[in-house]
This record gives sequence, C-alpha cells and structure tokens, in this order.
Amino acid sequence: MGSLAINHCSTVTYRASNRHPLCPDSASMRAKFIGLHNAGKSHNVLKFRMRTFASKKSVKKLKRDRQLRLAEKGNGVADRSGTEDDYVKDESKESTDDNFTSQTLVTIPSRSNVLQACTVTCGLITALGVIIRQGSHVASLEGLPFLDGSTEVTFDFELWHLELITGLVVLVSSCRYLLLKTWPDFAKSSEAANQQVLTSLEPLDYLVVAFLPGISEELLFRGALLPLFGMDWKSVLAVATVFGALHLGSGRKATFVGFAYGYATSVSKSIVVPMASHALNNLVGGILWRYTSKSPK
Repeated sequence: MGSLAINHCSTVTYRASNRHPLCPDSASMRAKFIGLHNAGKSHNVLKFRMRTFASKKSVKKLKRDRQLRLAEKGNGVADRSGTEDDYVKDESKESTDDNFTSQTLVTIPSRSNVLQACTVTCGLITALGVIIRQGSHVASLEGLPFLDGSTEVTFDFELWHLELITGLVVLVSSCRYLLLKTWPDFAKSSEAANQQVLTSLEPLDYLVVAFLPGISEELLFRGALLPLFGMDWKSVLAVATVFGALHLGSGRKATFVGFAYGYATSVSKSIVVPMASHALNNLVGGILWRYTSKSPK
C-alpha cells in the first residue's frame, strides 16, 4: 500500500512536472477558445446591427434630402413663374402706358395756322349759308314751294332775347361740364381738340376762334337750312342731326346743342339768338380749358 501510494504520488508529480508553465491545460484552453469565439460572434452581431441601423438611417436621410430638394425646386419654379408673370404684367402695363401716351400726343399747330384755318373755314361756311338763304329767297319769289329764309329767320333783336341767350349759355355750358366729368371718352376727345386748337393762341385770339365759328355755323344751319325744312320741331331735330354728324367725335353732344339752338331760333325768329349763344358757349369753354387744364399752354 505504501509503495503504491508512493508510486502514484510520484506519477502525479512526474506528470505535473512535465507540464510547461506557459501552456495551460486543454480544459482551460478550450474554455478560453469558446469564450473568444462567443465574444467574436457577439461582436459580429453588434457590427451587423450597427450597419443595419446605419443603413436605415442613411435611407431616411436620403429620402429627407430628396424631399427637401424637390421642395426647393418647386419653390424655385413657383418663384420663377411668379417672376415671369410679374414681368409679363409689367411689360403689358408699360405697353398700355406707351399706347395711351402715343394716343394722347397731339400735334400742336402754330398760332398763324390755327387762325388762318379758322378764318378760311368760317368764310366758306358763311358763303354757303348766304347762298342758300338767297337761293331760298329767289325760289320763294318765283313761286317755288320753299320758305324764304331771309324772312322766316331775320337779324332782328329784342330785349327779351337776352334772357333766351343767357338761358342757352347756362344750359349748354352746364351740360358740357357734366359730360366732361362723367363721360371719359367725351372728356378725352374734347381735351385733344382743345389742345390742338387753343394751345398756341394768345388770350385775345380766343375771341376769334369763338365768335367766327359761332356766327358762320348758325348762319348756315339755323339761318339757311332750318327754313328749308320748315320751322317745326321735326325740322329742328333734322337740322340738329346734320349738325351733330358734322361735328366728329362729339356727335350726340353736338346734336343736343344743335336742337337747343334750333328751338331758340324757332321761338325767337332771330338768327342773332343762336349766333350769340353759340359764340359765348365757345368762349366760356375755351376760357375754362385755359385755366383748368393741366396741359402746357
């Protein structure tokens, strides 16, 4: 028993002494290997999860960036389209302003040209009126069915005619003023006509361009043509219509004025009443334009 024990102890001692101090036994090595393997496996799983999270995060970021780029692009297109619309509107506005400016530009003749044209035109109208009046007089004497214009409408003047003249001046001037304030087309055409005729004139020239047309036109329309058609209201309206048609740009207004002058002529039987009323209305209109218009004079 003792020798066996000694032998066993020596065998164990010998096996223990034969182990290298730096080399662990197989069990410990196996445990360490298994631990390292498990640690590596856990590390790989962690790395895979991190990559998966990172890839998901990258996809979300790419989607968000793409949405931002699309939004910015949309805003850019909207801004650009808005800018283009504004540019087109500005261009159209400028073109409209240019057209309006070009339409409102009026050629201003010289003072001598205006006075010469007025004198020649009024002279021709007066001559035509005299010829018609004398022709109707001769035709009446010959027994033809024409009224004698020289006897139907005379140059007589009575005191009460002043009241009729005053009423006509107030009526026509007031209506003209209301039309200028309420009818843009009439105001525009009147402004253009006044600029062309009155701009280059001196103050005393207004008497010429007011009285010569007033006298000559009334001699023709109310002193010559009206007696040919008759002295009733139908003839007054017919002559007023012709009078308005020859006044281009203000036909309806001129027709109304012509009717008022014709009615006054049929009532007074005097050509002086429409002549004075017409001339004074021209003078009032010219003076008002001179001192109220913003156009250069």
